[in-house]
Amino acid sequence: MHSIPKNLPTATVVSTSRGRSAQEDPWWVRWTLISLSVLVLSVLVILPVANVFYHAFSNGVVAYWNNLTGDRETLHAIQLTLFVVPIAVVANVIFGVAAAWAITRFRFHGRTILTTMIDLPFAISPVVAGLMFVLLFGAKGYFGPWLQQHNIQILNAWPAIALVTTFVTLPFVARELIPVMEAIGSEEEIAAISLGANGWQMFWRVTIPNIKWGLLYGVILCNARAMGEFGAVYVVCGRVIGKTETMPIRVNTLFEGGTSETYSSSFAVASLLTMLALVTLFIKIALEHKTQADLKEAAKTQQTE
Repeated sequence: MHSIPKNLPTATVVSTSRGRSAQEDPWWVRWTLISLSVLVLSVLVILPVANVFYHAFSNGVVAYWNNLTGDRETLHAIQLTLFVVPIAVVANVIFGVAAAWAITRFRFHGRTILTTMIDLPFAISPVVAGLMFVLLFGAKGYFGPWLQQHNIQILNAWPAIALVTTFVTLPFVARELIPVMEAIGSEEEIAAISLGANGWQMFWRVTIPNIKWGLLYGVILCNARAMGEFGAVYVVCGRVIGKTETMPIRVNTLFEGGTSETYSSSFAVASLLTMLALVTLFIKIALEHKTQADLKEAAKTQQTE
């Protein structure tokens, strides 16, 4: 048994002993908590995901592939999703970087309001967000008559889907970059400007390398949320089969078809969305490990200096 040095302060001895006792819970407490965690995770995550893949491949791999590629409407839903999601991600990257730069590098009136407004899509239901765009661009909305006069269609078309998808994913990139940019500070950027770099040179050679992992992390979260958006898209797309259905909407349409064929097809499309989500999760985990490794390397470098 290790003896406690006599020259340690009393407070240190007490906190050390308390720390050990807090970590040495009875075995039944540890195993009960672990079992409950595994049970909840299994019921809420593992079993539903396994059930999706079970029904998707219940008729074999060939039938699964035919359900994805043999239906023209399903192929169009996949293509529309892959077309809209990059638009939303690029728009959020541009806005997120600009908003994070403004909030972390400047002090101005309304800065707190801007930060709060960025979080607004988290507080608003996606269905309400879709209704907001209907009130703006619908036939009886604020811009509806002008759009009709100029033969511009926003609702029941891909522009409305891109707009609502961008809205619901708005906070992800900005919210990932704000703490990162606050942590790194502006000293390196000021040094680059003082050495003669212009704004774009400073941004691409100093700022972007410093925030690249946070930016990629935000892009991954934004992409995952955009692919699975249902509520807001359901309101504005019009659910025109073969024209304005994204993958989540197509899953709902097939599931409500009522036949065994459409039922199997709905699970096939759902499994594709699930696989995309799992790929996103693995990339997210890899980025987290890479970020932790970079932080440890930076800490070692600082210690050696």
